[in-house]
Amino acid sequence: MISKIRFIGFNKALEVSSKLTLFTLIVIVSCGTLFAQVKTGAERTDDYLPLLEGKRVGLVANHTSLIGNTHLVDSLLALKVNLIKIFGPEHGFRGNMADGAVIENGIDQRTGLPVISLYGSTKKPSPEDMKDLDLVIFDIQDVGLRFYTFISTMQYVMEACAENNVDFLVLDRPNPNGFYIDGPVLESKFKSFVGMQSIPVVHGMTIAEYARMINDEGWLENGVKCNLDYITCLNWDHRKYYELPVKPSPNLPNMTSVYLYPSLCFFEGTIMSIGRGTDKPFQVYGHPGYKESGFSFTPRSIAGASVNPPLKGEKCFGVDLSSLPYSFFRDNSGIILHWLIDAYDQLKEEDDFFNAYFVKLAGTEKLQEQIEKGISANAIRASWKNDLQNFQEIRKKYLLYKDF
Repeated sequence: MISKIRFIGFNKALEVSSKLTLFTLIVIVSCGTLFAQVKTGAERTDDYLPLLEGKRVGLVANHTSLIGNTHLVDSLLALKVNLIKIFGPEHGFRGNMADGAVIENGIDQRTGLPVISLYGSTKKPSPEDMKDLDLVIFDIQDVGLRFYTFISTMQYVMEACAENNVDFLVLDRPNPNGFYIDGPVLESKFKSFVGMQSIPVVHGMTIAEYARMINDEGWLENGVKCNLDYITCLNWDHRKYYELPVKPSPNLPNMTSVYLYPSLCFFEGTIMSIGRGTDKPFQVYGHPGYKESGFSFTPRSIAGASVNPPLKGEKCFGVDLSSLPYSFFRDNSGIILHWLIDAYDQLKEEDDFFNAYFVKLAGTEKLQEQIEKGISANAIRASWKNDLQNFQEIRKKYLLYKDF
């Protein structure tokens, strides 16, 4: 008897919740591909507990660091791991801080453990932070984009581990945007916390794969290398659909926003709103001067997500993409530039359509120049081809799962 089966056929995940006879199961397998439940690195406790034995452990984690419904911190403490301190990234250890909010050091009220902020006055652990540690675990759900800051946090922690002779262990999780690579490759002169390495916007790697790359390619500061280990996921590869069990950050509330994030985040470097301060962040875009299309929204203050969103209190006309089916993103894997180009064509007479943040997000000045010159979306994407091919050659050396 089988009580619950997750199976993927025709690029869609279906839940079958019933008691199935062997005959029914055979019919399902003949019509699609049956997969076992994905098991994240964090869930594979038997594989990494021996690595923690006798070690003073630090943990880089947030609200996505779960084993089922239990936070990894609680699991480690219950398993008598000598957990010394927690490092909290953007949005905080509990994941309830708004985007960009400065976070101070503190004490976790549930466990009494000290929490060192990596999104406050400093983004890299100090030698003082590291001196009482033997090993640091990194377990955060990523969404596979260069400007999603958790990979920048990981790089800084890896550097701190290398410089202070502390081991570094990644508990891997699937990348929901891991089925393609796309976007301009960052030019080194535009490095920032939203882009620290010369990789494309969508890199198509898991956290562990990316950690292997930056470590072995010598991309850490001063070419240092940390003692890196990792626990892989089971029953997942780059071709498979993966629905996140919890929202990865306050303004990515569902899978539609996660899939739209690569295309809509560029609007953050313009005068447009992408729905921060609404119930559909990263699922809509608009502006008071955009043509009246029958859809409008008014950004408002939302505690823990967008306290002071762009265009707050202003009625914005625009486009609602929230009803796009998941199959749309599989059939159109890649950054969709038409929305950005259309908005620019409508509002280019407005003062400063692009702001300085756009270049940081793009990692190059070329994308803005191409849009301003009226170059088509297809031609722009074609201009990325050589850089993406070069990156792909590096990427394939570090893959831990079957590629798309």
